[in-house]
Amino acid sequence: MEKDTERPYYLAKFDSHLRNKRYHFVVYGLPAIASALGSFTTADVKVVEGSGWSVDDQRPATPGYKKTKYNEAMKSVTNVINHLKIDTDNQKLEITFAGNLIAASGVGASAAQCTSLARALNDRFNLNLDDEKINEAAYEGEKAYHGTPSGIDNTASTYGGLIWFVKNLNGGNNTMGLLKSPIKIPLVIANSGITASTTEVVADVRRLKQENPKEFEEIFREYEMLADKAKQALLKGNCIAIGALMNQNHKLLQEITVSGEINDKLVDIALKNGALGAKVTGTGRGGLVISLAENEEAQEKIAKAIEKEGYDAWRTMIG
Repeated sequence: MEKDTERPYYLAKFDSHLRNKRYHFVVYGLPAIASALGSFTTADVKVVEGSGWSVDDQRPATPGYKKTKYNEAMKSVTNVINHLKIDTDNQKLEITFAGNLIAASGVGASAAQCTSLARALNDRFNLNLDDEKINEAAYEGEKAYHGTPSGIDNTASTYGGLIWFVKNLNGGNNTMGLLKSPIKIPLVIANSGITASTTEVVADVRRLKQENPKEFEEIFREYEMLADKAKQALLKGNCIAIGALMNQNHKLLQEITVSGEINDKLVDIALKNGALGAKVTGTGRGGLVISLAENEEAQEKIAKAIEKEGYDAWRTMIG
């Protein structure tokens, strides 16, 4: 069998969360807002003689991330291939991941990887899958990373844009609505450099919830109100309100023990340098912190303050 090099690779947009802690609230059926940004992961699939599959992971990444997540990443590839019923007994797949999304905890890197692979396989084997089916395949891949994923990451990566998302806990279709902000919103994403285990952190939160059901009921109720207010503020382009809600959200994340010391430090740096709001995003206990800036000048000031402390800071826009 000759190598097939004619088809292009496909990409999945990087997704990051504006005002939700995707695993720790969304998995319990609470609403969330997610935004896809401009960075991306690509997947290139070639068919060669042999059997099985191999992966060449060329994605830029936080040091240690790909090594820590290696087993989960390989399992995710297996999940997507099996879900799409791709024959690997009579042919071998050479899979290459690349792109400009820096893989790190909290950046949605696993979802971008799974979605881009699903799109590449769809193209390579002419499966004629629509976005709904691509999303389903990516969700199966996400199970390797998160056990029981919320579904918000792969949804944002598949559809792009700003998304209002509610997970259906009864197994039916999730609620998803596309949102539109009247303005572009500057964000700074600070990378702690620490790679956390999503499965472990989610399990810790679940145990804490079981031990303190009344306390968590109150936290969930407050979070749901914050999410609804954030949705309305986003639709109006009210950055001051959004920032205040992000700060309140971060306090809730502290209460459920997913914001580690380094996350709180990065939030503090951002707020002291003019951020309207800042919060942990992703798994927590490391990973990323996002902060909202009033304008691009303020964005630059926040980013430079974070970099001065020795951390990477990524500047981006949503909306």
